[in-house]
Amino acid sequence: MKLLTGKVAIVTGAARGIGAAIALKLAEQGANIAFTYVSDSSAEKAAALETAIINLGVKAKAYQANAGDFAACETFVNAVLAEFGAIDICVNNAGISKDNLLLRMTAEQWDDVMNTNLKSVFNMTKQVIRPMMKAKSGSIINMSSIIGIRGNAGQSSYAASKAGIIGFTKSIALELGSRNIRCNAIAPGFVETDMTHYLNEGEAGKAFLEKIPLGRFGKAEEIANTTLFLASDLSSYITGQVISTCGGLNI
Repeated sequence: MKLLTGKVAIVTGAARGIGAAIALKLAEQGANIAFTYVSDSSAEKAAALETAIINLGVKAKAYQANAGDFAACETFVNAVLAEFGAIDICVNNAGISKDNLLLRMTAEQWDDVMNTNLKSVFNMTKQVIRPMMKAKSGSIINMSSIIGIRGNAGQSSYAASKAGIIGFTKSIALELGSRNIRCNAIAPGFVETDMTHYLNEGEAGKAFLEKIPLGRFGKAEEIANTTLFLASDLSSYITGQVISTCGGLNI
């Protein structure tokens, strides 16, 4: 028996990288998948992912929707409920990084990161809790970051957004625990994706690598494995927690 047979999972920002790995991992374990992507340039990858998930024998649908826009999230969640009939799991994965020293950072750069990384978590959680409360069951998984715990020079906006996710996660866990809805966060370390291509570039990448006790960068599938654990009944007594999947960087 697969861990998520018959469940319906939402994954935001899933056209590539960690989001795509999560969508595939949950589908492999029997979940039907609704996922979002934002830009037209990601449409081809989203269509390919949708096909790959369907080929695993479950239902899947890609939606072009901006998780940072409240109205768009409301429309998206209503569409998922109409199409899939339920929402059991919500993975708030959508995220961007616009790194800059605070001295040079613009208000627009700050707002873009906050809207995509933090406001999106509020937007989506606000929408999915109603069907979860009705079902008296649900798992919400928010993608934070080790940077939200440690901070990092040149990433104040990213760090603030990811730290905010941790506070939000703990608060929602307290609010919804009595309804059997769990809310946890994952704090990935340095993971090899398109967004972190700089990890393999020269001295900067070497400096990051030297700080990781396991001696290597993470893989998207390893974050997906942690997500699967939190989405399934294997973690049925876990809520309000932050799991650092970082190779020991947070020791």
